[in-house]
Amino acid sequence: MLNLQTMSQVTVAQLKAMETLKDVPESQLQWLISAGTVHTLSAGDVLLEMGAPLNITQFIVEGKLRIGIKQGSQFKEAGIAERGKVLGYLPYSRGTEAGVQVECITDCLVLEVPGDEIRGATRTHFELTEALVHTMTSRVRSFTTQQQQIEKMVALGKLSAGLAHELNNPAASIVRNAAFLTKYFNEKPALFEQVASLNFEPQQLKQLQQKLQIIFTRPEQPALGMMEKAQLEDDLNDLLADKNINDYCLAESFAEEGLQLAEVEEISALVPAESLAAVLGWINNQLSINKMVKDIKEASERISNLVSAVKGFSHMDQGADKQFVDVHKGLENTLTIMDYKLKKSGVEVVKSFDMELPQIKAVPGELNQVWTNIIDNAVDAIDGKRGGKLEIITEYDARNVYITIRDNGPGIPEDIQSRIFDPFFTTKEMGKGTGLGLDVVKRIVSQHQGTVKLKSVPGNTSFQICFPVNGK
Repeated sequence: MLNLQTMSQVTVAQLKAMETLKDVPESQLQWLISAGTVHTLSAGDVLLEMGAPLNITQFIVEGKLRIGIKQGSQFKEAGIAERGKVLGYLPYSRGTEAGVQVECITDCLVLEVPGDEIRGATRTHFELTEALVHTMTSRVRSFTTQQQQIEKMVALGKLSAGLAHELNNPAASIVRNAAFLTKYFNEKPALFEQVASLNFEPQQLKQLQQKLQIIFTRPEQPALGMMEKAQLEDDLNDLLADKNINDYCLAESFAEEGLQLAEVEEISALVPAESLAAVLGWINNQLSINKMVKDIKEASERISNLVSAVKGFSHMDQGADKQFVDVHKGLENTLTIMDYKLKKSGVEVVKSFDMELPQIKAVPGELNQVWTNIIDNAVDAIDGKRGGKLEIITEYDARNVYITIRDNGPGIPEDIQSRIFDPFFTTKEMGKGTGLGLDVVKRIVSQHQGTVKLKSVPGNTSFQICFPVNGK
């Protein structure tokens, strides 16, 4: 605490005006004043430091303060405390140290009472104790509500960020290919005129039609390597030049579509030399259209799969009751949602799934929050590391199902491993983490009668989540 000045300004009437203490007898309020010390603080002073022992109860008699989390030199505000609020230690609370920092916005008048005195009051001052316990339960409800809201916003942020990138690529592909399709369809009348004016013998036309049918309907060819593709382009360009067709773009397009040198030779043998350019131009137009239709189909399927994954991830069409859940399906949906982040971070995902894994009884959407938070932390830990790897292992025995999520990041220092599940504890920079992810994991796993265990050394950090096979 900074710049505390001891004063004697608090009266029973001032305490009685506080909502928390309005029903407490005046004799108990007088005891409170005598047991405590009155301080004045200036704007900017710190009333309570993060990590400080919770051994004092603080009654805000006058002034306004802000409550928040300090990470490094940055302060993230979480709420405002004004006259009438009670901070610090409360009877029967299990908190031992402050998880937030409290700073004065204005000059403040504070009555501080040692925690030992408050504990002693539980045996002699019933109404005071009742008021303080009520304050504690209200604080817990408020904290829980706020925590759940933050969890939802964090989960929504992760989901929307990933989806924005994942949906942007296929959507852009559809728009781009639709524009190209319009261009190629607009070229068709001119190409039709050129091809329609050609004179073919019936047998030649039939052979050409059969050859083109094979080319247009054959299965997709394996993608060529960069060197192979460049060589094929050069060979095709040389062949076309021999046929007095100087169009490198045509050679490039044929190579892109995997049209082989021998196939162009066969087509050339079936078409009069003076008609070859028109026929090849028509073939190129058709191959390009086929490719764009295929790309649009793949992009549309990607969007459909993403929507399906989001639906499965959030279980938006199902209730919040427990049901038998396929763990693998939830993991796969989570990986699909996070695919962009995994690729951006260069993380290799290795799945070792026991396909005989029994289903467990759980709330599917909550389990997906567990997978998301652990995987997200792992990706952040190994982001930028060469050879980054994320392993997901599932196994089971007669009683339990085990899900292990392991990464080869730098690890979690031993001296903070005991704190990583604490609310608001984070090692990430301000704006990159709320410190709630692993707290959410622990709470959800506990609600499902499960356990979560951490093992971490540099290069090997694993979270093993265990659920009973017949959880209720």
